Amino acid sequence: MQAKITDNPIVSEHRHKIGTPTMGGIAFLFTLCLVISLYYRNMHVLIVSFIMLAGGIVGMVDDLIGLKIKEVQKIVVNTSNEIITLGRLDVEPNEEVRVATPKAKSEVEDLLKEGKVEVVGEVPIKTEPGELEKIICQIVLGVCLALTGAVTTLGGFELGLLSFPVVTIAILGSINSVNLIDGMDGLAAGIVGIASLSCCIYAYLFGLTSSVPPFLVIFAICLGFLIFNKYPASIFMGDTGSFVLGTGYAAAVLICDIPFFGVLALGVPIISVIVSLLHRANIIKLPVEPLHHTLNHYGMSEVKIILTYWGCTALLCAIGILAKYYIF
Repeated sequence: MQAKITDNPIVSEHRHKIGTPTMGGIAFLFTLCLVISLYYRNMHVLIVSFIMLAGGIVGMVDDLIGLKIKEVQKIVVNTSNEIITLGRLDVEPNEEVRVATPKAKSEVEDLLKEGKVEVVGEVPIKTEPGELEKIICQIVLGVCLALTGAVTTLGGFELGLLSFPVVTIAILGSINSVNLIDGMDGLAAGIVGIASLSCCIYAYLFGLTSSVPPFLVIFAICLGFLIFNKYPASIFMGDTGSFVLGTGYAAAVLICDIPFFGVLALGVPIISVIVSLLHRANIIKLPVEPLHHTLNHYGMSEVKIILTYWGCTALLCAIGILAKYYIF
């Protein structure tokens, strides 16, 4: 069974987005080819653009693999007057949930027989590469960047052979942070765009003018995509786009040697990743993962969530610039 190159959200609150085209990140790849042809003399832009192109190709393969349906999962609603437990979730009366985990699948049949839940829909789940395969591909991207020799110092420290693990960890963290946050209209593109523009301002204010062009390229890509991706989105970027932005942002931060501000500017997605890891480690429990879907699940509108995340990103960036200017 084949999937279509359109979105089919697995979060109940987003079912109205069914049919929206995805894999819009392919446009990023054509843009990067143009950038490379125009700015081939600027080594920072050239390296960042090539690593973004490589990241986008990895993401595109991920998206293409997802064209095959792995399974179809039930969506059920609690029809009883009491809170029921399904898998790890406590389901309120009239609340809809997706039957996703093996534990939930083993429990749902009994709940259906008891008349406590009703099937209200089904959602196809796309095939995805295994976590290990994804990590290996991301590690390869990190190693490729390290092999360019463009990252020799970080935060004023000579890295030497440490450049390989440091660069790889940065690439892994950035890709997965951006990929996780890419779940609402304009959320990822807006956050990375604000962070990249802030890095441009930071570099300009503190005399790092050679660091402006790579971030300007990322900002321009985000801004151009937001025309079509802002709420209500007419297209989504898919893994192709999120891998481009995640890889490119990490590469630009590393090559331009602004690690502290770069991490702070991407603080909102990083915090979201930490929350998801705590959920997966059973330290906390979210009704829906990641955090922005939980907020939506509890009634916060998508637009408010997007603006809040954008605002928090802008605030973190402003704090970073002001702290550097007045304290350091």
